[in-house]
Amino acid sequence: MLDDPAFYFVSVPAVLIFGIVKGGFGGAIAIIAVPLMALVMPPTQAAGILLPILVLMDMLVVKAYWGVFDRRALTLLIPGAILGVGLGYLTAEVMNEHYMRILIGALSAAFGLQSLLGLGSFSGKQHGVAAGSFYGALAGYTSFSIHAGGPPFTMYLMPKQLSPLLFAGTAGIFFAVVNVVKLIPYYALGQFNADNLVYSLVLAPLAPVGVTIGRYLVRRSTPSFYYAVVSAALVLVGVKLLWDGFFGMAPA
Repeated sequence: MLDDPAFYFVSVPAVLIFGIVKGGFGGAIAIIAVPLMALVMPPTQAAGILLPILVLMDMLVVKAYWGVFDRRALTLLIPGAILGVGLGYLTAEVMNEHYMRILIGALSAAFGLQSLLGLGSFSGKQHGVAAGSFYGALAGYTSFSIHAGGPPFTMYLMPKQLSPLLFAGTAGIFFAVVNVVKLIPYYALGQFNADNLVYSLVLAPLAPVGVTIGRYLVRRSTPSFYYAVVSAALVLVGVKLLWDGFFGMAPA
């Protein structure tokens, strides 16, 4: 694929979009990266190529936002997320990804619209052990299974109304841990091979570019604008997941 212009046409914007979101701006919209690359390769290969790049991005994000995160949120979310990744691995052969996309898509769209309209939220403004554990597990499971961990994470944290920098830093640390944990089951499932790692290496220089752009946008966003973008991203991602889920179940 390295000689195919189409590979770069879809992969370069996909990696940049992921980097911008990793840098803290755009919320769950990163979910479009894998489908974008899937235009020229199998989705599983796209995910396998992206994961090492995401780990590199996570390292950059952790360094950029170190000390700027909600410790209580991470304490509640991360244990559940690790459990969710483990459940994703154990159910990889039986999980119906179409139903999962429909469920997460419906929740994402409803939550995003709810936020844009200024209505109440599914999770409260205060941290809670039960809610944090549930949303953390759901984020870990969907991150592993359908590469859509962003919506559950956002649904838990957004009602807390953190500053944009604090929200971005918390997201960066959370998904850095989730992606490192995912390396083990992904390797066990054969997602890594020599060809994919070469493609990852070719695209890796784009990682710091995307992360830098994302952090720049976060630092210059007002809270109202930042959360409006996050809410709109949830709606768009929700619609996309619903589309993929319903059409994935349609007979060929």
